[in-house]
Amino acid sequence: MKIKFWGVRGSIPCPGLHTVKYGGNTACVELRFKDLDRIIIIDAGSGIRELGNYMLAHDLSKGPIKTEIFLTHTHWDHIMGFPFFSPIYIPGIKLKIYGPVNYEDETLEDILGGQLTYRYFPVRQAELVSEIKYIELKEDSFDFGNGIRLTTKYLNHPVLSLGYRFEHCGKIFCTVYDTEPFHNVFCTDIKNPSYDESIALEGEQVAKEENRRVEDFFADADLVIHDTQYTQKEYESSKMGWGHSSFEHAISAALRAKVKRLALFHHDPLRTDSQIDELSEKYCRKKYPNNLEVFFAREGMQIDL
Repeated sequence: MKIKFWGVRGSIPCPGLHTVKYGGNTACVELRFKDLDRIIIIDAGSGIRELGNYMLAHDLSKGPIKTEIFLTHTHWDHIMGFPFFSPIYIPGIKLKIYGPVNYEDETLEDILGGQLTYRYFPVRQAELVSEIKYIELKEDSFDFGNGIRLTTKYLNHPVLSLGYRFEHCGKIFCTVYDTEPFHNVFCTDIKNPSYDESIALEGEQVAKEENRRVEDFFADADLVIHDTQYTQKEYESSKMGWGHSSFEHAISAALRAKVKRLALFHHDPLRTDSQIDELSEKYCRKKYPNNLEVFFAREGMQIDL
């Protein structure tokens, strides 16, 4: 498997002089398989625009492009690049778009294609000439063809969000974003009139179990891309419930799960290159147990598994 980062930021694109090194585009990851004619894209953030241009320049000459886009969830920073993904305007190109089942009234097609209306964009979804098929996913594990095993896992975010685990030829690649640790949602203050000991204990057990299930999901992976928008101090001060993790949490979870390589991802849009360099010195220069390699994802970075 070959992984390439086309967008690594969270929340909103942040191009500028202070984000050149790590990149300012929002989430988009490309996954290719050796000797297989399959291109998988994870998320359609603003980074997908450059990926689409690359595909037209390097893949279209080999024949009609067939690609599969997996959306972790439908927050705007993860779908905003779709109208600028040039393959959707080319006849003969076939796309399958996968994403979590939405329990509201709108389908995955309604949400993603809803950007392509005249109130937002000069081209309507009905005018696209590529062939697009939408497939809604739940938690599952199945044979995805060509010797690829795909497992999906619900994560902890304010909207339904899926992690993806791809297994092929003995290698494992996982995405774990957008997400934060599960917490006990019941009152734990014994002085509070609403406190109920049995409910509080049950809530604690459920949170612990859900966190264990997430770690089981990416256990023994060769590469995990994990949400790490905040430091633990930032997270605890004002970011709990926003659906994003800390560096400390991701590294601890990766160590427990015996992950080989951990890519820190979904960088805060306020974080400058120099600040990420400082964080890299703090979190990535350490010698971790099990030889865990920790690094910050960067636009243009390629990893071979």
